Amino acid sequence: MPKTDPYEAELVAAFEKGTLKSVATKAELSRLKAAARATAVKDRRVNIRLSSSDLQDIQVKALQEGMPYQTLIASVLHKYVTGRLAERKAKPPMASRQPKAASRRTNKAAV
Repeated sequence: MPKTDPYEAELVAAFEKGTLKSVATKAELSRLKAAARATAVKDRRVNIRLSSSDLQDIQVKALQEGMPYQTLIASVLHKYVTGRLAERKAKPPMASRQPKAASRRTNKAAV
């Protein structure tokens, strides 16, 4: 666990004492609560077929993230439809990677 600096330690102590006060307005809290409710509403059921290996991989990822695999699937789909799922270019497998050519510098001072 990383060490905390004095400012962080002061914040933790204030939190544990319950002396921190919210700076959010009632309107802002209301707006955020409504957004959270709308995001969390799951009013439809979908059945999909996945390969056993894909499902197993999803379950492993979900376990690593500390969440149920259904929640992970729903989160990935939500990020996709809202445009927040970024595609990364996959690295080629190790066997197909070409080794870099060795640099052949000559030390002219040593010659």
